[in-house]
Amino acid sequence: MIDWNRIEAADCAVPDDLPTDALVGELSRALADPDPLVRDGAAYTVLATWIERGVVDRPRRLALGDEMAARFGDPEVQARTFAPLVLDMIVEQGDVRPAWVDAFERWYPAEQDLRGHDEKLGWLHAVAHGADLLARLGRHPEVDPVRMLELAAARLTAPTDHVFDQLEDDRLARAIGRVLTRTDLGERAATAWLEPIAAGYGAERISTPVSAGLTNCLRTLRLLYIMADRGVRPNSESAPQPVHHREAVKARLAEVLDRIVKR
Repeated sequence: MIDWNRIEAADCAVPDDLPTDALVGELSRALADPDPLVRDGAAYTVLATWIERGVVDRPRRLALGDEMAARFGDPEVQARTFAPLVLDMIVEQGDVRPAWVDAFERWYPAEQDLRGHDEKLGWLHAVAHGADLLARLGRHPEVDPVRMLELAAARLTAPTDHVFDQLEDDRLARAIGRVLTRTDLGERAATAWLEPIAAGYGAERISTPVSAGLTNCLRTLRLLYIMADRGVRPNSESAPQPVHHREAVKARLAEVLDRIVKR
C-alpha cells in the first residue's frame, strides 16, 4: 500500500518506483475509500497538488474526469460526494467535457443523502461539494452559466427531509453568487432561475414545523442577497467581486423571499 502521508510530508514529491498511471489510479481509489482518514487526508492533498503542478497531465486528467463522472452513479455515498471535488480540481485547470456536465446535472438534484458529516464515513457534504463544482463550471467559458443557475434552483427545490447542517447553504449561496459575477450574463438570465423557486415555495402554505426544503431555500437565498449586495469572495483571501446586474438580482431575490414568507 502506498504511504500517502509520507509523500505529502516530502512536499508531494513523485515516487520514482511506480508509473504515474498507477499512482493516479491509487489516488482515485483512495478518494472513494469509506475510511475518512484515507479519503480526506493525504491522498486528497497529493492529488490536488499533482494536478496543480501538472504531474497529472491533460490526457490523465481527462481520463480521471471521465472516471469521476461515472462515479456519480456509484452505490457508495462517499464515492459520489467526493467525485465533484476531483472534477473541481480538473476543471480548474481548464479541462471540461460535456459528458461531465451532463453527469453532474443528473446527480446533483437527485442525490438523497445530504448529510454533511457521518460518524463513520466522515465528511460527505454532497450539497457543498456539488456547489463548489457548480461554481467552477458556472465560471468556465465553455459552460452556459444559465444551466448552472437552473441546476442550483433544481437542488433547492428537490424534495428532502434533511435540513442543511454543515453550512451547505452558505456554500451553495456562494456558488450561485460566483456564477452571477459573470459579465456575459444577461439581466433576464441572472434572475429567471428564481422563477421555479418562487412558483414552488410561493404556493406552499407555511406552517410549523417548517419543511426542510423550505428552510434550506430561505437560508440560501437570504445569504445570496447579502452577497449580491456586498459582493462575492471567491475565497477568504480575495476581495469581493460584484454580482452582475446587482440591483436586478437583489430586487428579484427580495420579491421571491417576500412571496414565500407571506404565504
